Amino acid sequence: MVLQKEKKNKLIGEFKVHSGDTGSASVQVALLTERINALTEHFKSHKRDFNSRRGLLCMVGKRRRLLNYLKKSDTKKYEEILTKLDLRK
Repeated sequence: MVLQKEKKNKLIGEFKVHSGDTGSASVQVALLTERINALTEHFKSHKRDFNSRRGLLCMVGKRRRLLNYLKKSDTKKYEEILTKLDLRK
């Protein structure tokens, strides 16, 4: 479930705050969302992979915590990330 280097660099370039940024909350949310989507596809054919399901739940929780942090600290960036990643339900 490792992201391909080109795809990862594209996501980092799209969500980075400054040059050389690879660890800001917005970049982390984007990378986690991509990994979550890949795992969701994996579970369509591997329904009994419970160990990976636990990892998925951990990733969803981490993304939720990062989004809560962004919501408190920078609401404009939070709204921008929600619309770019299509996380609004």
